[in-house]
Amino acid sequence: MTTTSADATILEGSGGRRWRVRGAADLLAFAGAPWPALVSTLLSHRDVHDTAEGHAYLGEPGELTDPRLMPNLEVAVERLARACTAGERVAVFGDFDVDGVTSTTILTEGLSALGAVPLPYIPDRFTEGYGPNVAAIEALHARGATVLVTADCGTSAVHEVAAANALGMDVIVIDHHTVPDELPEALAIVNPKLNGSEYGSEPAACGVAYKVVHDLHDRLGVAYDPAPHRALVALGTVCDLAPMLAENRDLVRIGMDALRTSKRPGLLALADSAGIELRDVDAEACGWVLGPRINAAGRMEHARIALDMMLATTEEEARPLAARLASLNEQRRDQTAAAFELAGSALTHEQGEAALVFVASEAISSGIVGLVASRLADQHQRPAIVAQIAGDEARASCRSIPEFDITALLRRNAGLFKRFGGHRAAAGFTIDASRLDEVRAVLLADAALHLDASSIVPTIDIDAELPLRDVNTEVLKWLGRLGPHGIGNATPTFLSRGVTVIDTRIVGKNGTHLQFKLREGRVTWSAIAFGAAERAVPAGEAADVVYTFRRDSLRGTLQLEVLDLRPAQ
Repeated sequence: MTTTSADATILEGSGGRRWRVRGAADLLAFAGAPWPALVSTLLSHRDVHDTAEGHAYLGEPGELTDPRLMPNLEVAVERLARACTAGERVAVFGDFDVDGVTSTTILTEGLSALGAVPLPYIPDRFTEGYGPNVAAIEALHARGATVLVTADCGTSAVHEVAAANALGMDVIVIDHHTVPDELPEALAIVNPKLNGSEYGSEPAACGVAYKVVHDLHDRLGVAYDPAPHRALVALGTVCDLAPMLAENRDLVRIGMDALRTSKRPGLLALADSAGIELRDVDAEACGWVLGPRINAAGRMEHARIALDMMLATTEEEARPLAARLASLNEQRRDQTAAAFELAGSALTHEQGEAALVFVASEAISSGIVGLVASRLADQHQRPAIVAQIAGDEARASCRSIPEFDITALLRRNAGLFKRFGGHRAAAGFTIDASRLDEVRAVLLADAALHLDASSIVPTIDIDAELPLRDVNTEVLKWLGRLGPHGIGNATPTFLSRGVTVIDTRIVGKNGTHLQFKLREGRVTWSAIAFGAAERAVPAGEAADVVYTFRRDSLRGTLQLEVLDLRPAQ
């Protein structure tokens, strides 16, 4: 089936999927551009309007945003400067994901270099949960902390900040999460999402921490080499799925160069344990290879393992920690696969077709509920919530789809939760286990009012048709300059029709992936299609394929990632 509208052609893919091929762009404003017309088309899809803007987009990163536009940064820097000058103890309370670990590392190293005595602290996901808690704050105060800095958390910590204030601590919140109706009474909340912010982009917490530390060095007149921390900013920004727009994109481009040349023992050990060379790392390797290992610490055991690896001063110190992360990551994979199967078996057909998928179980660890929710959202094309029931509490993680703001759902029903917070696409909450049925019913009803689940069809957006015979070195060179990719700057996706499938084989631990080659004329490409074993087109036959380019992080070669395929039509 083919449907054509003014701006797109709709094709029928496999398994009920829909392919939406964007219409031809008006390229008159790109006349005289030195790059191929295909690149002008891709630029226009990314709101780049003419050749001049294209040069800026594809060229070297520009000046970073003036830190004075970051809300409350100057207040935070002034207080931290006093703490550094006086040698005060500063508690740095981080989150247990990559953004939290990199933010905590940047702040810990920056404060230490300037004379303060940092006390880095990351909570135990299983016994303390997300964000600051009063018991930990009291313990840090007992260790002499006069200042509390949160890293990638704290914007919603009204009660906890009040407790720190009561102890006489000055609180600085460094965060990027959605701003709630009630803010904590901190000395400074440094968050680009605050109402009235003129910052112009939404850096992850590691980017905010970097701005604070950089400005702090300037304030105290101390020379600062930004490269070691820019490497961490690139890693944290990519792994936290921050919008890859404006300053964020430049931070990642600058940071990737720093990451590839980093001498940080923890990063070198991490790459080595993953079987890759740090000098070859790109954004995709950060998101799919390095990031999951760091996250595995907090999901399976304790994020302090990842933090200690980042702060290690020798490779001898870092290597066993990186090896531990690799082992935990394997455990995480196995447990996630088992939990996903368990969650799927617990859902009836009707529950899987509702506006919101909601699963709660004592058997699913709180460390992997987010991963399971993400898989369910992908599978059902619905927002999904997965909760672990542990004693008298249930801790849930939420993942959404582009059509639905999951954090808005939680805000509309804030009275149900003991704690909640997050982004448009990902959030979490804690409730009394006794209210589980009530919460499920209310959220399902609310989601049904705001999302027409029957209209959702899995759709792959395609930038342009690009026959494989037209792919050459020049095209690939310019495509490479469009990155790094992420939210707001999606990886370019192409359609090639009538290519021949050869050398097909099923791969993967569970036999779910499809590895093959595609041939068109004299051109042959290696290809991988994840989770597509059941949709294989027999070898020797022609297929229409939707694909992107990806680098095999283990082999260092460029290949096609096939997102969907069907017999040629």
